[in-house]
Amino acid sequence: MTISVGMITFDTIDPVPLARWWAKQTDGTIVEENDGWFVTVATGEGKPMLAFQKVDDPTPGKNRLHLDLVSADREAEVARLLDDGATLVARREMPGFEWATLADPDGNQFCVSGPH
Repeated sequence: MTISVGMITFDTIDPVPLARWWAKQTDGTIVEENDGWFVTVATGEGKPMLAFQKVDDPTPGKNRLHLDLVSADREAEVARLLDDGATLVARREMPGFEWATLADPDGNQFCVSGPH
């Protein structure tokens, strides 16, 4: 038996603006809004959906699960994300590999690296 990732879900106090932000960043499309309590974003054929569900009290502190995103031009993509409302958490490196840890407008951390 095999499983695959179908959807990655974020808890948030206000799903619609966060879903719109991530749809813009991933060139995705909001496919369902469900009266603002559960919003889904399609990110492309064969790729996992992103979902944003309304919660009264998101888990405080650093998220335990995060997205690792890849770009052919990491620095340009990081600059674009920062210009569009992300915040820089840290630039990191290890021998032969560099990445930036950012946070979305809700504070959810994610990483952007170059091709592996």
